[in-house]
Amino acid sequence: MEKFEHGGNIYREDVPAGDWLDFSANINPAGLAPSVRAALLAAVDDVINYPDPEARELKAALAERYNVPAEQLVLGNGAAELFYLFLQTVRPRRVLLPVPSFSEYERAALAARCKVSCFALSAENDFRIDWEEMLAALPVTDCIILGNPNNPTGTLVTRNELVRLLEAIKDGTQWLVVDESFLGFLLFDSRYTVRDLVAEYPRLFVVQSLTKFYALPGLRLGFGVAQEELARRLNAGKDVWNVNLLAQKAGVAALADTEYQQQSRQQLIEEMQRLYKRIDGLRGIKAFQPSVNFMLLDVSGTGLSSSGFTARLRARGILVRDCANYTGIEDDCYVRIAIRRPEENDRLLAVLEEF
Repeated sequence: MEKFEHGGNIYREDVPAGDWLDFSANINPAGLAPSVRAALLAAVDDVINYPDPEARELKAALAERYNVPAEQLVLGNGAAELFYLFLQTVRPRRVLLPVPSFSEYERAALAARCKVSCFALSAENDFRIDWEEMLAALPVTDCIILGNPNNPTGTLVTRNELVRLLEAIKDGTQWLVVDESFLGFLLFDSRYTVRDLVAEYPRLFVVQSLTKFYALPGLRLGFGVAQEELARRLNAGKDVWNVNLLAQKAGVAALADTEYQQQSRQQLIEEMQRLYKRIDGLRGIKAFQPSVNFMLLDVSGTGLSSSGFTARLRARGILVRDCANYTGIEDDCYVRIAIRRPEENDRLLAVLEEF
């Protein structure tokens, strides 16, 4: 595998996309909301016009939904663009990454010519951060980027833990970037989110994706929350039309569809718990407790490497994410699976039971 290869790349396969059952991409299994589909179809004829460079309607919807001032918002062509934008704008010299984590953090840091240091998370500790060690590393770093929940481990960091870190850097020169891209899958995120704390902590930047929860990976849409001064700098440095017209319309419709949001969360949580119990009981597979819509598996007990495991599933028309190219998880024994609809998960379970 290439170092920065991602899941969901169905275009590399030699079978039409519709013939695969794709567990490699962490997208809401409910699929595109009918309200969003209707909004997209209604806006098709408008693509002859440029999108609003200020995305005023979308920013107003985000400000209302997340209770943050529109002046603190920065929109991205997916959340990933915002990591590049932030690092290219702020230019920290040294970036600290808990690993394993989303590979675009490292890729964005390298693109900004940052020196990247890795903070290893261990399977023995369920990939949880040792906060004493993290705090001890602050004098030799300028920026920390972490996912909450973390991808691919699913580990959550509490709000209190993040506040402790923010207090430690409050009077210093370090930055903290928190990626909350999967937090929307939780029924209640108040124990974890820090997006409301940017007014108190000027060196905090919070990123969230609308791609994952609203099943919009082909459109690309994300946003960041920062103090107004930083938000102005980031908005001044981005491409003026980085969020296209259809993505803006889809975002407004998605944010208004509270029924889709509530049903998605409830159904996902029930299925997540069922799938975890079933998989963790299988011979040779250790499942790490999931928190959102994906699950990390240690498959070493099957006698297969992660590449051998994924190849066997691919032969049965099922794609999963081989984690061998994640920094900090180079052992060839981990795979990540998305949590999909019950009937799709049952198909996966039927194949896994044969291992």
